Amino acid sequence: MVPVLLSLPLLLGPAVFQETGSYSLTFLYTGLSRPSKGFPRFQATAFLNDQAFFHYNSNSGKAEPVGPWSQVEGMEDWEKESQLQRAREEIFLATLKDIMDHYKDSTGSHTFQGMFGCEITNNRSSGAVWRYAYDGEDFIEFNKEIPAWIPLDPAAANTKLKWEAEKVYVQRAKAYLEEECPEMLKRYLSYSRSHLDRTDPPTVTITSRVAPGRNRIFRCLAYGFYPQGISLHWNRASKKLASDPERGVFPNGNGTYLSWAEVEVSPQDRDPFFCLIEHKGLSQSLSVQWDETRKVKAENNLVAQPQ
Repeated sequence: MVPVLLSLPLLLGPAVFQETGSYSLTFLYTGLSRPSKGFPRFQATAFLNDQAFFHYNSNSGKAEPVGPWSQVEGMEDWEKESQLQRAREEIFLATLKDIMDHYKDSTGSHTFQGMFGCEITNNRSSGAVWRYAYDGEDFIEFNKEIPAWIPLDPAAANTKLKWEAEKVYVQRAKAYLEEECPEMLKRYLSYSRSHLDRTDPPTVTITSRVAPGRNRIFRCLAYGFYPQGISLHWNRASKKLASDPERGVFPNGNGTYLSWAEVEVSPQDRDPFFCLIEHKGLSQSLSVQWDETRKVKAENNLVAQPQ
């Protein structure tokens, strides 16, 4: 095994690519020098797009499919995958020890994270990433165009020397990102495309709250949708109102997402307010109204209930 062929940083997030029409395979690795009791010293998670499809940790020593992929036969030889992850674990933790030795800190609590993966668009390789972080700071990354490892931390100079000790190691890393990873992703997609291409429309709920002597706050909550791209904002008299603040999109814990927008209005303002939602799972834009009588009205047969 090559020290180069394993790892990926968690802080940078699992959804590396996520462009419309693209598919990605991403691995996230985390190693701990002093894990808490019961917590694994090393763990790895593989993602197809933004969906975790297998997990490995040093406690079990097994790579196991998760979610819908636990029901798929023949997608992977999980015993061989477990062996591969155990080999990567050994090299990953050895690198963590080397970094700690460089900083002459053999007893501290430290975290080493890695992220690598690839993307294909229209069945062709269209992107790749391979980088590491130490204690939350960028450490080293691979540039496949040079090709070479680029140190981002003083200790990474030693890592670069080890990983480039033989030219073949660098070429193998380049080949992994440009050839092996995309081919692996294509094979996985033959089992996974229908799940990754699914669309789940959002369920929408509107709530209102007000404190004595203060303005009313309307919240428009959309949840249970997939994919994660969504447009969500408030309108009044056909004019868009800014949400305060922008909330973003968050995992819902079951493979779907949630998001919300809030707007603050004066208690004397009786004009109707509409929450406008656009999502791939909807045949057309969804407009949900909260009027002055606190009755909620919605199109597309989605009804939000006031709380």
